[in-house]
Amino acid sequence: MKKNFYIKTYGCQMNVYDTEKMTDVLEAEGYVASTEVDGVDLVILNTCHIREKAAEKVYSDIGRIRKVVNTEDKTQKRGLIAVAGCVGQAEGREIMRRAPAVNLVFGPQTYHRLPALLGEVADQRARGLTPRVLDTDFPAETKFDHLPRAKAGRSASAFLSVQEGCDKFCTYCVVPYTRGAEFSRPVAAIMSEAEELVAGGVREMTLLGQNVNAYHGLTENGEVLSLAGLIRLLAKIPNLGRIRYTTSHPRDMTQELIDVHGEVSQCMPYLHLPIQAGSDKILTAMNRQHGAESYIETIDALRKARPDIAISGDFIVGFPGETDEDFEATLALVERIKYAQAYSFKFSPRPGTPAVDMENQVDEDVKAERLARLQDLLNKHQREFNDQTVGMTMPVLFEREGKQKGQLIGRTPYMQSVHVTLSAVDETSEQEYNSLMGDVRDVEIVTAGPRSLEGRLV
Repeated sequence: MKKNFYIKTYGCQMNVYDTEKMTDVLEAEGYVASTEVDGVDLVILNTCHIREKAAEKVYSDIGRIRKVVNTEDKTQKRGLIAVAGCVGQAEGREIMRRAPAVNLVFGPQTYHRLPALLGEVADQRARGLTPRVLDTDFPAETKFDHLPRAKAGRSASAFLSVQEGCDKFCTYCVVPYTRGAEFSRPVAAIMSEAEELVAGGVREMTLLGQNVNAYHGLTENGEVLSLAGLIRLLAKIPNLGRIRYTTSHPRDMTQELIDVHGEVSQCMPYLHLPIQAGSDKILTAMNRQHGAESYIETIDALRKARPDIAISGDFIVGFPGETDEDFEATLALVERIKYAQAYSFKFSPRPGTPAVDMENQVDEDVKAERLARLQDLLNKHQREFNDQTVGMTMPVLFEREGKQKGQLIGRTPYMQSVHVTLSAVDETSEQEYNSLMGDVRDVEIVTAGPRSLEGRLV
């Protein structure tokens, strides 16, 4: 009898990719994916440590899931609970101590070892023990060498991990401690996986990395290829119509990469380039290794190379030592850039990071007031960006079904979500509906909302 599993994914796009790879690993072992927690043999919480109160949310979910998969009746099948990802890496021993319902904790560098780890769990259970397995090592070998081949067919869009880890050591961030040092996958391995994905129907590929534009992979000839060079190679793959990449660091935004946006048609006119704050004093305290002015110059260069490019960003308000003047500098920068989308959060101390022990911590009420002001401005700009598309015709890649009958959801080149509903429900429209999935079609934007657009086929 086959076992089934359920994975809950938190946080970043790298975690989405990791979940897909864990799914591939488990399915290769005969497991079947489930969309429901009830009755599964294995629940994996693929955690993220970036967001506020990340660990507490995980503990809350553990308590809820424990009641669903583990009954008090000892004769009933008891499902396994595993914690993966960055919270598992950072707080593995604490999770094992604080949450006895958890059977397995493993970090983001070890999920290729899932079959072996589950074997340890099964061995402990066979010996009458309550399984308790912890693996948060950083193995010397790369996990990518041990993962199943690329599996296409899930969607017309796919994530492709090209770089992992971080050497920047921003003072608020746990990534260098949970993901390790920067590592770039070899060019040949990336190209092979990309070609398999495209052969399986993928039309849009998002290259992933904690600092993706720091990519410096080796070719088979031993030469070092930059992200710009990699994008140019990928653009030669027939039927790969769209290329994106995230997340980038301003320090690694080279002129070579900027030029790609103007010269490679497959490179989409959308870039997520976090700055976090507009004050040079705060950026220095964050160890961001760039200033506000150099960031603005980079954005100006990108807009010169690709005038229609849309910019997305990240912001942290209330970092230790942030004054009203510092915060006003952030608002001024946002007004200067006018982001198409952005993510913003109150500063939340992460155990083990330098910012935890910094002086002049900002009061929570002040953080909340500043965040509200910042989000009002960001939302205003996002709505203005969406509003200006009304009446335009744009190529939309249709990715999934909508909630309404005959509705499909796709994305514009600028990462806007677009809802299109076919007006008829006869046999002809059903055929058209099915043919649209995974295809790029011209759509006239009819209305715009704060988070999505409505359109009609042209």
